[in-house]
Amino acid sequence: MSQATSMRKRHRFDSRMTRIVLLISFLFFFGRFVYSSIGAWYHHQEKNQLQPISQTIDPTAQR
Repeated sequence: MSQATSMRKRHRFDSRMTRIVLLISFLFFFGRFVYSSIGAWYHHQEKNQLQPISQTIDPTAQR
């Protein structure tokens, strides 16, 4: 009988541990997603600022 109760307690511990690991994994995934999204947004803004500058150079005016 004690073996059955210890298995039940172990099962609760395993499922709880699984939830904790999944929660931590999700937090890492979400954090990386936010970090990369911010980096991509800054890169996009930088690219948009540089684009009009390069378009103002007239290649025919240098001749």
